Amino acid sequence: MNQSEAAYRQWLSEERLDPALREELLALAGDEKEIEERFYTELEFGTAGLRGIIGAGTNRMNVHVVRRATEGLAQYIRTFADGAARGVAIAYDSRQMSDAFARETALVLAQNGIKAYLYKTLHSVPQLSFTIRHLGCIAGVVITASHNPPAYNGYKVYWEHGGQVAPAQANAIFAEICRADYFAARGMEEKEALAKGLLVMIGEEVDEAYYAATQTLLQYPDLMRAHGGELKLVYTPLHGSGCVPVRTLLSRLGVPVHVVPEQEKPDSAFPTVKAPNPEDPNAFVLAIPLADKVGADVILATDPDSDRLGVAVRKKNGTFDVLTGNQIGSLLIHYLLSARKEKGTLPENGIVVKSLVSTRMADAICAHFGVTCRDVPTGFRFISEIIDRCERTGEETFLFGFEESYGFLAGSCSRDKDAICASMLVTEACVYYRQKGMTLYDVLCEMYRTYGYYKESVKSYTLAGKEGIERIRGAMAALRQDCPVEFGGVPVETEEDLRSGICRNLVTGSEQPAAVQGADILRYSLVGGAWICVRPSGTEPKLKLYIGANAAEEAGVDALLKQLTAAADARLKTLLGLC
Repeated sequence: MNQSEAAYRQWLSEERLDPALREELLALAGDEKEIEERFYTELEFGTAGLRGIIGAGTNRMNVHVVRRATEGLAQYIRTFADGAARGVAIAYDSRQMSDAFARETALVLAQNGIKAYLYKTLHSVPQLSFTIRHLGCIAGVVITASHNPPAYNGYKVYWEHGGQVAPAQANAIFAEICRADYFAARGMEEKEALAKGLLVMIGEEVDEAYYAATQTLLQYPDLMRAHGGELKLVYTPLHGSGCVPVRTLLSRLGVPVHVVPEQEKPDSAFPTVKAPNPEDPNAFVLAIPLADKVGADVILATDPDSDRLGVAVRKKNGTFDVLTGNQIGSLLIHYLLSARKEKGTLPENGIVVKSLVSTRMADAICAHFGVTCRDVPTGFRFISEIIDRCERTGEETFLFGFEESYGFLAGSCSRDKDAICASMLVTEACVYYRQKGMTLYDVLCEMYRTYGYYKESVKSYTLAGKEGIERIRGAMAALRQDCPVEFGGVPVETEEDLRSGICRNLVTGSEQPAAVQGADILRYSLVGGAWICVRPSGTEPKLKLYIGANAAEEAGVDALLKQLTAAADARLKTLLGLC
């Protein structure tokens, strides 16, 4: 009997196993491959918490996995003298089992004597991030799988600064989780938890505090009050948690919001999309006809936990262009820096922070305005750590942070991607430029003329299961062992291995510390300014390829990007055994 089969039988023999999960496991009898997939490992807990397919097993998201994770988190919190009293804020989105997992989280914390603050209804990631600091909590938990397909759910842990836990913390929490038993962890009865003050339901006053704080980030509030009603805008929450906060905020600014009716209500099945991901242009299929009907100039879309924002803008020919995350980030940087310079509020020590796989157009914009642009590894927690450091030291002033994967944040009200705030700022930018006779598409074209043409390509290789993970690891190992010297005939100038922290110059053979360190990423800088990054996803069974190029003319950057993408794609497919 192998390890997976033994774990499967152990779960079935457990009297405390959830009845629905027992039925699910009984139906797997004799299916060796499926049993192995569910039990060959446990869901890994990292800086992004847990994430997996909902179902029975140690490699799935279910009530016992959630209770065990919370038991481990509770034991870690108890190592802090004031941790139990400060408590944990808990939010959840519209995914399957999210509300139940959130309730279980709260009650297991209560059983451990730790105060749990629980939202009464689904709420977004940025609202949870704000709430942690607003209530003075030591930690926070969000039950979400962000933009993953409907079969997934997850468990994200935040710390007192409002950002996701750091690697050392994640490792310490995971060690406590590993010491916990799947079936020993239990929650307090809800009535008892409420009576003892260990379960506190978060009220609307916290929402109001978030709205008030977010509105302070407006650059031209008087302009919004005077002309916000002239803008025509379509919004889709993609069946998620953004519907209430986005509509509330924009309506208070006087902006009429036309919501896609088929995608307005929360629905864990996300029936109108293959995946509720604003990165996918298909997320706008229902929104575009509505935008044409009402004559809208812009469409906004948020994912289920409302940390990612997608934008589509109308072009001069009347059609809509779905922007990339890099284009949205660049537009927002250009708008915010332009506005602050115009008002005389651009600080001398201002910084913009982006993930190293995001567009280098951001660097060009920041250089134009005399603002520092800093790269960090992928994962918004790195940006939140810089925000926290800026606030503590005062040495720099954080202005904006973004990731190419549609995550944006201005200011420091929240410490994670905030699609609600970003929706407000994109809307304000539309109103501002409308007074100048311009759409966001016009502004983007003007930016290309000013800063040059920057374009990027992102490709994912999904290899599910144990075998897939091994093939991804093998591909990364092969790249490290045999560094590419060119892509599509363009020579590689430097290779940066962020895991080892070494940057090697292939021309001179010299080595020096990599500018960015601490992640399983390989970055190649090519002669002429183009770049290529390869990294495994931290939350999905994927290997991701990022390519960026720039040129003075659009035709030139398009040709170079196509050339590099074809070469890098062929190399990775060979290494992954996909040819």
